[in-house]
Amino acid sequence: MISFPGCKINIGLNIVSKRNDGFHNLESVFYPINWTDVIELQPANETSVINHGNNLEIEKEENIVWKAVLILKQDFTIPEFDIHLLKNVPSGAGLGGGSANGSATLKLLNQELGLNISNNSLNEYAAKLGSDCPFFIQNKASFVTGRGEIIEPAALSLKNYWIYIIYPQIHISTALAFSNLKPKESDQQLESLDRLDISNWRNYVKNDFEESIFPEYPILKQLKNKMYNSGALYASMSGTGSSIYGIFDDRPQPFQPEFPYWIGELQ
Repeated sequence: MISFPGCKINIGLNIVSKRNDGFHNLESVFYPINWTDVIELQPANETSVINHGNNLEIEKEENIVWKAVLILKQDFTIPEFDIHLLKNVPSGAGLGGGSANGSATLKLLNQELGLNISNNSLNEYAAKLGSDCPFFIQNKASFVTGRGEIIEPAALSLKNYWIYIIYPQIHISTALAFSNLKPKESDQQLESLDRLDISNWRNYVKNDFEESIFPEYPILKQLKNKMYNSGALYASMSGTGSSIYGIFDDRPQPFQPEFPYWIGELQ
C-alpha cells in the first residue's frame, strides 16, 4: 500500500479575529502542490513508523501518521503495519506537508482495508489531526476560513503555470509569527480570487504574517523580491513560513540552489 501525499501553498492569508478558544479566525486560499512525500504500509507484527529523508527526528507518538492510525483504531480493526515515511517536503515550512501525511494515511487505510468511510467522515477524522488536514482529503483549490477547518471549493485554476518554492531552513515560532499582528477584517476578496487577473495579485493579495516575520528575517523579503526580479507573476510566503514561492508563466531557473527547493508545473 503506497501513497504520494503532496503539500499546499497559501494564496493570501488574513488573520481576521482572535477566538475565545485562543485560536484565530483566518481567511486563505489553499492550493495543492505536487511536491510529494511517500507513505508505504507493509504488514508487520507490530505497528511502527520508519522515517526516511529530511532528517525527520520525531518520536512515533508525535508523528501525525501514527496519530492517524490510532484515530481509526478507535472505531475499526486495523492490522499492524510498518509505516515507511519518506519525507521530501520540508517540515515546519508553511506547506502543510505533515497535515498531508496524516490525511493520506486516513485515505490509504480506508481504501486498502475497505473501511467504507465517507468523505464527510474522513473530514471529521482529519479535523481531529489538525486544522489543515481536512483540506487534504479533497486536495483541491479551496477557500478556507475558521481555524482552517471550514473549507469551500474555489473556482481558481492555475493549470499550466509554474511554481518555484524555496525553503530557507528557518524555523518560525508561533509566538514570533503572531507578535505585533493585529487581527482585522480584510478587504481582500479571496473567495473570488479567480476573477482577479494573476498579474494584479501582487497589489491586492497579502499574507498578514509577512509584516511580523520579514523584519526578523530579512532574507525572506529578499527571496520574495528575487522571485519578482526573476519574472514571477506573484510571490508570497506560505503560511507562517518560512517557505517563499513564486508563480511563473514559464519554468523558472533556480537562483538560490543552496536551499531546498522545488520547481513544478501547477495542476
